[in-house]
Amino acid sequence: MNRFDRITAILIQLQAKRVVKGPELAQRYGVSLRTIYRDLRTLEEAGVPLSGEAGVGYCLADGYRLPPVMFSREEATALLTAEKLVSRLTDAHSAQLSSAAMDKLRAVLRRTDRDYLEDLGPRITILPTGRPGGTPHAPPANIHQRLLTAIADQRVVGLDYRAGYQGTASQRELEPIGIYFGHYWHVVGFCRLRQEFRDFRLDRIVNLHLRDEQFAPRPETLQSYWAQQAAGRQAQPMLVRFAPEAAARVQENKHHFGAVQEQTTAAGELEITFLTGQPEYLARWLLLFAGQVTIVAPVELRERVRELAHRAYACFG
Repeated sequence: MNRFDRITAILIQLQAKRVVKGPELAQRYGVSLRTIYRDLRTLEEAGVPLSGEAGVGYCLADGYRLPPVMFSREEATALLTAEKLVSRLTDAHSAQLSSAAMDKLRAVLRRTDRDYLEDLGPRITILPTGRPGGTPHAPPANIHQRLLTAIADQRVVGLDYRAGYQGTASQRELEPIGIYFGHYWHVVGFCRLRQEFRDFRLDRIVNLHLRDEQFAPRPETLQSYWAQQAAGRQAQPMLVRFAPEAAARVQENKHHFGAVQEQTTAAGELEITFLTGQPEYLARWLLLFAGQVTIVAPVELRERVRELAHRAYACFG
């Protein structure tokens, strides 16, 4: 990246974030911290009003706005793909917001790039997820945006929830910290009824109420929640290797089985260490990857999977 492109990119970072830090910019663009400071001085000399504080970072002065940023064709295509994903994998309200944002994006594109996106759009398709059993209860309207608002504003949400496959009804008050998508959308938060962090599937929420009450900031993240769940079930490390073609399916659900560490081997296999006190649960999941999985350790897990496979063959073979 040449100096002009780097300074332009730094300007975009300043517009996109509340505060940017010199060391983070240096790492992002692969240059020295001194070079970043020189680039920031160049921006100041060009009339960009920067304010900075040692140990905190740099930001644009309040009220300063940059002219519209032109998107590259590749960036616009990536956003078009994101719009397709939002339309298929979230609710109607989020899809409407995404479509409105894309209209604003198209408005600042060159005509040739607008034509390019218009031709490309019909060629990108997101298929249904094929969730087994369907969804017995339609999730509340606008659920994603309301949950994201609650997470950002640290507001309590009330849930009318149907837990598990039996659909047992319960009412919960939740302090949400994050949402994620595996095979389903989930929200993780502190459940005041159970007095601990819990994971809730969005398709099992019958009603969601966004409260006015705010909760105190929490240090927990989705990653720390998954790590805590794994530690609570810890028995012994279990090392498993998955073939490259299984990696996508593994990534969707690995956290439910206590995945704590992973690496890619020289052969392209995904090697994951699980810490779980429920080896039976892990063994049954590994059966889904027959022909694409190697259980390195422990021997007991390998034997249990073999036993389950023999039982399945005896029943269906």
